[in-house]
Amino acid sequence: MLAKCHDALDKRVFLPEGQSVAFGEAKPTRFLLYDVNPGEGFNLRRDVYMRIANLVKFLNEEQSWTLVLPPWGNLYHWQTPGLKQTMLPWSTFFDISALNRHIPVIEFMDYLKVIGEPKIEQLYYLQPYEEGWKDGKWEERMDFRPCIGNPPYYQDEVDSMWYGWFFGYEDVYAEAFQCVSIQAHAGYLKSFLLHNTTARSVMIARAEAVLHDRHGNKMYWEARRSMVFAKHLKNLGDEFREKYLDSIDEKDKTVMEDDWTSVRKQHGDAVGGPYIGVHLRRKDYLRAHPDHVPSLKNAAKQIKNKLKEFKLNTVYIGTDAPKKEYEELKGYLSKYKVYRFEPTEEQLEKYKDGGVAIIDQWINAHSRYFLGSYVSTVSLRTQEEREILGFKTEMTFNCLCGDAEPNCTQPAMWPILYE
Repeated sequence: MLAKCHDALDKRVFLPEGQSVAFGEAKPTRFLLYDVNPGEGFNLRRDVYMRIANLVKFLNEEQSWTLVLPPWGNLYHWQTPGLKQTMLPWSTFFDISALNRHIPVIEFMDYLKVIGEPKIEQLYYLQPYEEGWKDGKWEERMDFRPCIGNPPYYQDEVDSMWYGWFFGYEDVYAEAFQCVSIQAHAGYLKSFLLHNTTARSVMIARAEAVLHDRHGNKMYWEARRSMVFAKHLKNLGDEFREKYLDSIDEKDKTVMEDDWTSVRKQHGDAVGGPYIGVHLRRKDYLRAHPDHVPSLKNAAKQIKNKLKEFKLNTVYIGTDAPKKEYEELKGYLSKYKVYRFEPTEEQLEKYKDGGVAIIDQWINAHSRYFLGSYVSTVSLRTQEEREILGFKTEMTFNCLCGDAEPNCTQPAMWPILYE
């Protein structure tokens, strides 16, 4: 059973910006770690990364902080039987040098080498307020509170250290643990971390509890642009595009510089390959959003309409649908060329389900016209990728409609901002 959490807030903490309390000087370089609710998927986790990355950006205005990248693993949608998918470094999926152009980052395994011990000095577990909003209104606040439910950490009776889920690393522990109720934007944590703890390493568990400081602004897009896919995944996607889709960057006007900070694409710069890109979400969406998921036959009809509109005869399908459903969809599109990336055993073993999903997004991001799925973070991330590449917004922010809503509301447009 968990040891009793702090019941009362020390009134010296959570001071206004610029004020401090009687703690010693922090060490020169500090490390911020975070984790996310185990049930959240790959693309929501990417969103949480952006929130925390920009918090680190704020922190570095005052002190030297490095973000420790939480290893990937055991996500709901990674369901390939027999495939080990735990403790995966970020370099499996992303370009670490690109992330470092926005903020200082380090892989978790490298953090352990730097610290020299498998420890985290302070662990804060974020949770909502049990009583809900104060006076029925949302306002930024945070307090030490008793833990709600049973957080996945426990205090060992022998050494008094805190153990639990640390990305699959069984020997890692935290020296101190507290539950914190919070409703705030990520930047609200800046003053607290600067002035109320001198721990060199601080971990925020359930980091999805904090919001973007401002969704869609310049800093949001800087964090998003820094999330460049790993070169080995882009290369596989590019090879597939050239071999099957008659698509190469020079012809499609999607050439990108290696340094994302130097790229300033305008809407309409990119043309894309001569194919329609589709993200068709199935599986859990059939239960979660039944009114917004089209039948396979209806999805095919909508795809045909777009192929005719743009005088194209090729479509790329990124989908979590089982093979039987994919083959059925292909049958409805028998007059057209239909493609899907199917990894070899070697590729799947090396790049995992997450890598295959990124290749899907990369190929869809380069299509002439993109059709996504209702409120899907996969579709959203693909739309953002197309914004970075420089596509017209009307060629990007589109989604398939459910059978009962032929004229469904299309996705909100979040145009890229550089300034």
